Amino acid sequence: MLELNKSGTDRSEPGRLPAQDPGPDAAPDTRPAGDSPSSGPDAAADRVPLRPYLIAGAILCALYFLYSSFQYARFGSPSWDLGIFEQEVRAYAGFDAPVVDIKGPGYLILGDHFSPIVALLAPLYWIWPSAESLLFAQAALFALGAVIVGRTTQQILGGRSGLCVTVAYGLSWGIQEAVKADFHEIAFAVPLLALVCRALLLKRYTAALLWSLPLVLVKEDLGATVAVVGFLLFVYGRRLQGALLAAFGVAAFVVTLVVLIPAASSAGRYDYWTKIDKNGEQDVSMLDSVLGVLDSSVKIEMLVFLIGITAFMALRSPLTLLILPTLGWRLLSQDSNHWGMVWHYSAILMPVLFLALADGVRRSRGSHRPWLASYAKVAVPVAAAIAVAMTQHLPLRDLLRPDTYRTDDARSQAARAALAAIPAGSRVETDITLMAHLTSDRTVYWVGGAPGTAPDIVAINLDFGWSRPIQDPVAYAEQLHPEARYRLKHRGGSFVVMERTTPEPATIPGVRGD
Repeated sequence: MLELNKSGTDRSEPGRLPAQDPGPDAAPDTRPAGDSPSSGPDAAADRVPLRPYLIAGAILCALYFLYSSFQYARFGSPSWDLGIFEQEVRAYAGFDAPVVDIKGPGYLILGDHFSPIVALLAPLYWIWPSAESLLFAQAALFALGAVIVGRTTQQILGGRSGLCVTVAYGLSWGIQEAVKADFHEIAFAVPLLALVCRALLLKRYTAALLWSLPLVLVKEDLGATVAVVGFLLFVYGRRLQGALLAAFGVAAFVVTLVVLIPAASSAGRYDYWTKIDKNGEQDVSMLDSVLGVLDSSVKIEMLVFLIGITAFMALRSPLTLLILPTLGWRLLSQDSNHWGMVWHYSAILMPVLFLALADGVRRSRGSHRPWLASYAKVAVPVAAAIAVAMTQHLPLRDLLRPDTYRTDDARSQAARAALAAIPAGSRVETDITLMAHLTSDRTVYWVGGAPGTAPDIVAINLDFGWSRPIQDPVAYAEQLHPEARYRLKHRGGSFVVMERTTPEPATIPGVRGD
């Protein structure tokens, strides 16, 4: 197959990133003189079949959803985030303000993270009002990223490289850990960033600009990533477009953090600044944060594996600059959850890195360094082999274990019995275990996070991992809500359900009267 835009040298002019022009071994240009330069990539796109990538994407979507749905069915949610996002989507689906009571009674979620793009899930929620609809949406968005990354790779490298990169991306640790972490808004950024990088590689610069604009609606920090897209456009010769996009990205970043989020927040500020300037109760200066970006082996391991999954070829591409804003705030953070390879934080880096891999291979094939040109020939299968080998230590390996599909164990049965004891429409205070199973048709609070509300039900998992074991659940419920009295309604296994016996308060925090 025709290998388009392959670099014939690994040298660049001073002040410019390496060129993306065809190398000396590229096929001769037989276009009529009046044809536009972009007709070459467009013609190549027409010759790359879509069906194999749609099939691969469908398989990956099924694997992701299979894992996350069985984790949900076994009451294995690792955090409160799935419940939070379902409350948000449920509000949008009802044409209400995105109030998330799990974060606090009446809490407007746009004052926490700015992710209005989540409203796009409302139509799906009308059809399927369950947390599982969010898990399916995330699986589909991640799989869509695989389709874009794989097909783009074949367009620029040819051969079977596209399917190899599809496997490498689909099984990458960043995507797998995000699947394990349940739904997060960054699922929307994954295909968007894949489309941005695709457009940059195929020299469709206006498309790159347009695909980058919605990123500012995914999460507040992605305005900085949009600014880097603008920088790349500027360097690639689209100076006006690049300058305007960079200015838009910076403006969106500043306005969102300084104006929009504080305006929606009851505290009047962006709370996550404390992740950078505080370590527990101790203040940390910005200088100390900067000097400490590589002060942990966990951070270094994460960086090595980020580039290592591309067989280190991503380092040859300017696209890698797009990961710097996300890496920047993560390395500056004092929260160790941001540093490592778990949770969902690395998912948005995967499409960038794997398309940077394709670009790096293209640039290296014509290198005057023989070792680099030779390595470029095997880098793609090496990356695929790395992904397959790492999977034995990653979440999707559980799909090969029979226990993954068992939802009739004693714990799951006890949890379902507890759910059955909680009336639909009630106000419930609970922990992570039952939370995402209640948010579709109840008002749900985080245990200990709703003082003064006197919820109808307090439901807890005694094995949740409390700092102090709960010996008397009823006394614990009344300790949380001294304004009410409770009695034991149901107990099975480690799950306890208590109902309020006193009248509902005339005024409930966070609940507006009709």
